[in-house]
Amino acid sequence: MKRYSRNEAAIAALTPEQYRVTQQSGTEYPGTGEYLHHHAPGIYVDVVSGEPLFASSDKFDSGCGWPSFSKPIVPAFVNELHDTSHGMDRTEVRSTHGDSHLGHVFPDGPRDRGGLRYCINSAALRFIPLEQMEAAGYGEYIDQVEVA
Repeated sequence: MKRYSRNEAAIAALTPEQYRVTQQSGTEYPGTGEYLHHHAPGIYVDVVSGEPLFASSDKFDSGCGWPSFSKPIVPAFVNELHDTSHGMDRTEVRSTHGDSHLGHVFPDGPRDRGGLRYCINSAALRFIPLEQMEAAGYGEYIDQVEVA
């Protein structure tokens, strides 16, 4: 298995929005994220560490204004933390190795997919198309991507 870590060069190359979201626990405005209406087959990885986070086959339209996924590719790559910021009681999700703020997880996802909704900021993600996964070092996750 590939090793992932917090990458200072990747952090230095982040756009201001990517930095605000991943390093300062910011949130994109609803409906503005690059991957909200993105439906190509592939995987979404942490923009900082490259660790695989979510597969396109687990993405669904929740209507919440952010990309939503029913589960992470590798649960160990997504940390869940209690978050009481902004007067709310939520569960924050962060990448394990990159320590990037990704978004939050809620218990109102599709029941037939486990009931969870990982509500994720596009700015925390980089998309690897299915046809590039092997060459990019993500071949072991191809079986998690459904081809339409």
